Amino acid sequence: QVHIVESGGGLVQPGGSLRLSCVASGINLDYYTVGWFRQAPGKEREGVSCISTRDSRTYNADSVKGRFTISGDTAKNTVYLQMSSLEPEDTAVYYCLVRLRTTPQAMCAINEIGPLDYRGQGTQVTVSS
Repeated sequence: QVHIVESGGGLVQPGGSLRLSCVASGINLDYYTVGWFRQAPGKEREGVSCISTRDSRTYNADSVKGRFTISGDTAKNTVYLQMSSLEPEDTAVYYCLVRLRTTPQAMCAINEIGPLDYRGQGTQVTVSS
C-alpha cells in the first residue's frame, strides 16, 4: 500500500523559512516525478516546485523562484521543499503529488490528478505577523 505523508508546515512570520518533507512508502520515488503543490482558499491549485528524483532535474514556478528549493533524498525516499523569504501570499495547504515518468515542468503544470497518481493529505503553511 502506498502512503505519502507531508510534514513541516506551521505558522511563520513574513521573511521566515520552513522546510517541508514528503515521505513516500510503498513506492520507490526513483521512478517517479514529485511535485509540491499548494492551494489556498478561493484560489486555484498551483504547482510550485517539482523534481525528477532520479536525475535531480527541477522546475520552479515563477512565483517561488529564488525563494523555494526542492531536493530529494533517495536513500530516505523523501523530497524536501526548503522555503525562504516567505510572504503572506504563500499561505496555503501544501501537498505532495507523485506521478510516474513525467518531466518536472510537465508535473508542475498538471491540472488534473490522475488515477495512477499519489498524493498526501497536505500540511498547512501560514505566513503572518
